[in-house]
Amino acid sequence: MTLSLSLVQGAYIVAGLLFILALAGLSRHESARNGVRFGVVGMTVALVATVLAATAGVDAAPLGSGGPDRNGSGWLGLALIAAAMVIGAVIGLDRARKVEMTGMPELIAMLHSFVGLAAVLVGWNSSYEETPYPTIHDVEVMVGVFIGAVTFTGSIVAFLKLSARIRSAPLMLPGRNLINLGAIVAFFLLTIAYVALPADATFARASVLGVVTVVALALGWHLVASIGGGDMPVVVSMLNSYSGWAAAAAGFLLGNDLLIITGALVGSSGAYLSYIMCRAMNRSFISVIAGGFGVEGGTVATDVDYGEHREITAEAAAELLSNARSVVITPGYGMAVAQAQYPVAELTRTLRERGVDVRFGIHPVAGRLPGHMNVLLAEAKVPYDIVLEMDEVNDDLKGTDVVLVIGANDTVNPAAQDDPASPIAGMPVLRVWEAEHVIVFKRSMATGYAGVQNPLFFRENSQMLFGDAKDRVQDILRAL
Repeated sequence: MTLSLSLVQGAYIVAGLLFILALAGLSRHESARNGVRFGVVGMTVALVATVLAATAGVDAAPLGSGGPDRNGSGWLGLALIAAAMVIGAVIGLDRARKVEMTGMPELIAMLHSFVGLAAVLVGWNSSYEETPYPTIHDVEVMVGVFIGAVTFTGSIVAFLKLSARIRSAPLMLPGRNLINLGAIVAFFLLTIAYVALPADATFARASVLGVVTVVALALGWHLVASIGGGDMPVVVSMLNSYSGWAAAAAGFLLGNDLLIITGALVGSSGAYLSYIMCRAMNRSFISVIAGGFGVEGGTVATDVDYGEHREITAEAAAELLSNARSVVITPGYGMAVAQAQYPVAELTRTLRERGVDVRFGIHPVAGRLPGHMNVLLAEAKVPYDIVLEMDEVNDDLKGTDVVLVIGANDTVNPAAQDDPASPIAGMPVLRVWEAEHVIVFKRSMATGYAGVQNPLFFRENSQMLFGDAKDRVQDILRAL
């Protein structure tokens, strides 16, 4: 089996361009479908070219790179690769088909862990290869293993927190920042030692690489464990960036141009998204990377008596909505849990047909994944032009007649602005309390994901509509 190197490189260029078009398409609601299509086609081209190159005796490393010569393994290699891909595809399709939208954050966190683990395995395998440039190769091995291991355990902790298998409160070890700094310093020192060891010192080199792997695994765990649950959407975005850089590091080790390009695209776009979200949440980007944000200085939630809450019935809520001129809906993770997006979309259509100005206000971290609420609303066919970001709708809330808070909690908590001792102090929130009437859809008076009580629920212009959000919205529709 023979395959031209230029054909493989050409396929990689086409795939890389398709990935760029995919990112561009995914940046806007209207073009998101085309973005997904570009990504699927690009990945198909990349997989076909890589598999054929690996089994046809083509060295996929860039020309003149001096990368290792990877001769193809023929039909046997192709059969093994195909078997692995089929097994992975069956598992992936099964999980994707069964997962609920509420479980998407956990699924994505787990997928990030697979990328990190792959980078670790590639690094260990590449550590035994002979190359014309051993120093550069050794540094690539150490960097790839380190980033991959951090991504692996960090993503596992994110999965455990998002799925409520461990507590969402941040782990506050004494001197946690010094622990993180010490791990970074140890990595640099061990990298120098690894490069200095002779190539035939197999046991010593493996021992150093093993220590780096353990240090990185512990650092990844500690980084994410030190971050509070309310900030997990930013963590997922950050881990997305880490997984991209891990893939790029694996690309250098494998001499694969496309993996380098793809990893850099994912890494840089994930880092930029994390930066945008940090600005939206008034967090330090450097502090995110260091795993030192969340609850600062040991701040904890305190029990405060905010008085008595007031309740409202679905019929009374329907009357308020029918008399309103403007309505803003602020969804949160609870809407996803209740799968209430479809009746919410129907309520939106009903009110708009009656001449009510209905818009949505989306907090940057609504849900537990960037864009989570936007996807749910798009799935229910809510028009894109009435789905607004927090900054676009916040100043209009003063003139809004009714705000419906459906399954949101921490993102509409006035304590973020009024209470400097609050764990979410300084986080920008939707100022829903400035509207004339606020109706809060909740199952109970329990605190939000960050474990903080919400004084909004006790304000004079706020009323609680208890029960399953989907059922209550349908009750309002019947009353209308």
